Amino acid sequence: MRDKELVLEILHQIEDAADKVTARFHAIHQVSDFTDSSAGVEKMDAICMMLIVIGESLKNLDKITEGKLLPSYPEVDWKKAKGMRDILTHHYSNVNAVAVFNTCHDKIPQLLTTIRKMRDELK
Repeated sequence: MRDKELVLEILHQIEDAADKVTARFHAIHQVSDFTDSSAGVEKMDAICMMLIVIGESLKNLDKITEGKLLPSYPEVDWKKAKGMRDILTHHYSNVNAVAVFNTCHDKIPQLLTTIRKMRDELK
């Protein structure tokens, strides 16, 4: 691996962003919690920003590890995780609250577990 310290820093950025998603999502129990109030929409906006950070960081991680690190951890669908960033960035006006909810509910916990495992194994 070219720069272990840089890889660890990027993993930390991803973990930090995923922790923020988890904290912000804590009060969300159903999709309508995102859509039925301005506070919910703001919460979804804040979560989407962290999902963008995660996707961008994953792209950078993949680049500096020459595509070799992420495939070693198949428990996460890395392509979809990076693709979420593209959708949120380029098609934000069409963001689907259901997709954001499902990502936060179903995908972020596994992502966090995997990122922590990666970090621990690299130390």
